[in-house]
Amino acid sequence: MSLTEQSASARVSAERSRYVARGVSTPKLVVESAGGARVKDVDGNTFLDFAGGIACQNTGHGFGPVVAAVHEQADRYLHQCFMVGTYEPYVEVCRRLAELSPCGTGEQRSILVKSGAEAIENALKIARVATGRPAVIVFDNAFHGRTLLTMTMTSKVKPYKAGFGPFAPEVYRTPAPYPYRGITSDDAIAALEHLFKGDVDPETVACVVLEPVQGEGGFIPMPPDFPARLHEICRTHGILYVDDEVQSGVGRTGTMWAIEHYAGVEPDLLVSGKSLGGGLPLAGVTGRQEIVDAVPPGGLGGTFGGNPLSCAAAVAVLDAVSQPAFLAAATRLGATMRERLDGLASRHAAIGEVRGLGSMLAFELAEQTPDRAQAVVAAAFDRSLLLLACGLYGNVIRLLPPLTIADDELDEGMTILEEALTEG
Repeated sequence: MSLTEQSASARVSAERSRYVARGVSTPKLVVESAGGARVKDVDGNTFLDFAGGIACQNTGHGFGPVVAAVHEQADRYLHQCFMVGTYEPYVEVCRRLAELSPCGTGEQRSILVKSGAEAIENALKIARVATGRPAVIVFDNAFHGRTLLTMTMTSKVKPYKAGFGPFAPEVYRTPAPYPYRGITSDDAIAALEHLFKGDVDPETVACVVLEPVQGEGGFIPMPPDFPARLHEICRTHGILYVDDEVQSGVGRTGTMWAIEHYAGVEPDLLVSGKSLGGGLPLAGVTGRQEIVDAVPPGGLGGTFGGNPLSCAAAVAVLDAVSQPAFLAAATRLGATMRERLDGLASRHAAIGEVRGLGSMLAFELAEQTPDRAQAVVAAAFDRSLLLLACGLYGNVIRLLPPLTIADDELDEGMTILEEALTEG
């Protein structure tokens, strides 16, 4: 069959194989357009999207205020570089992040960059300068990015780390709570104290970095007591607490930031990203002025960080998501999803645990292999539902529908999910 006789998807996929690096993993989907909770491929097939470009579409595809803001900004200018000329959209995003920050009272500052990994790296740069210390503590099941430093911090070898070493120094790992697999908050605190005895002097630690809901690691929410206990240990030793909300933030859990579910915790630095840009590349680091401004002028920056189009989109996103009605709807969505998933688990013995926070939900299959999860994802795709697996063993199915999804679309997706689980 010639290329002209192939479907559009087959043609693009063949060209992808010819021209795109093999290391970039790509599924069968070839996108033509998207709107709300649905994605259309180049052959005219429509899919319900429970993946969101990996948690980048909390407000849905083509969110009207974002599209309008981007169009308006595009008519003014596409790029300036904030280190060459100040522009208002960058300042406006930083203002809104300050107003919405969970990092306590007082003046707040932000830096805007292109990706979650870049934001994490900048958070560590800030923490190291602010404390004068080199070491960083991260946790089992963490995912923080694919750059050298964030890859070092990430807790999964394949596909993220295999063959890419040597890794960055002064990164120390300790267990995080994982109740389903038998690791309690007490266990995690004891392991951290042991780390201080056996591997790293706490007086040399600049920061700890923790996702309140571990994303790629399996949608594992921290137990209610753990962030506060970790926060207290940080205060005792002068360690900064970095809250990685790249995947869990921007309304996904029913609050603006997932850390708001945990009483008594004011992180020193907040890292945001993914849905912050409404589909455009944007991430940020936010924290108290005395911490962020420890870095002298010129120490932070980047050519495309805080691109004007991305910032215009983010202003629209933050204006919408910060509304109480939007967050209340996200909370209701999470409750509905949780009820459906609990029912699913009661009918399918393969599901070991349903877990999550708000609308950031997943179920872990009891068997610690990726085979069943991959089969479920494939069966869902065949029924026009986009799903993603995650977890250290690849045995977790995560659900990331838009927070704006209609009731009938959610019902349709959850019905397909059960069909896929039965087949897979």
